[in-house]
Amino acid sequence: MIRLLLADDQPLFRQGLAGLLSLEEDLEVVGEANHGEEAIALAERLQPDIILMDVRMPMCDGVQATQAIHTRYPWIRILVLTTFDDDEYVFQSLQAGALGYLLKSTPAHEVAGAIRNLHRGYSQLGPTIAPKVFSQLQPQGDATQSSPDLRFSDRELDILRLLGQGKSNREIAAHLNLTEGTIKNHLTNIFCQLDVRDRTQAALWANRNLNV
Repeated sequence: MIRLLLADDQPLFRQGLAGLLSLEEDLEVVGEANHGEEAIALAERLQPDIILMDVRMPMCDGVQATQAIHTRYPWIRILVLTTFDDDEYVFQSLQAGALGYLLKSTPAHEVAGAIRNLHRGYSQLGPTIAPKVFSQLQPQGDATQSSPDLRFSDRELDILRLLGQGKSNREIAAHLNLTEGTIKNHLTNIFCQLDVRDRTQAALWANRNLNV
């Protein structure tokens, strides 16, 4: 069972979404938050698997709440679900630690599918969101950027490709017959070379630049 926390300041939308998601046999809504501060408090108390987070909320917005929760509880996965596709919100949310970004116009069954994918370790970007992210990662003619072999070892390229496929550290370790600690060390080096903060951004780079 995937345990969910919904954070949205629109009670009617939140309650409607909770009702629809509760129809799914493998999803359980364990809490609802009216604003970011409540989302942080409920995340600590309920320890959900996934939080569906709006960005514009009073007292503490979704970006601030995402950053606070991701810092304290990095194992909780956050999916932004909002009406706003502004570039600023998209990039701030992903940089804060969100693993996905969908618009509220997304059909309920697709939201449920995105939740399952997030739970498996995959990133999820809506069809209007992905081009914004990919455009920022497009190579700008730098030889080291367009030729990743010049930047990474073969092992690191293998890890990047698997990361781009949405594999977790445990799955990557099993696939390459390595320990999770070794994978984490390689990822630290990869993040540093790519100048990114997390696996989501690295996975997006891999999808853009490698054959995954």
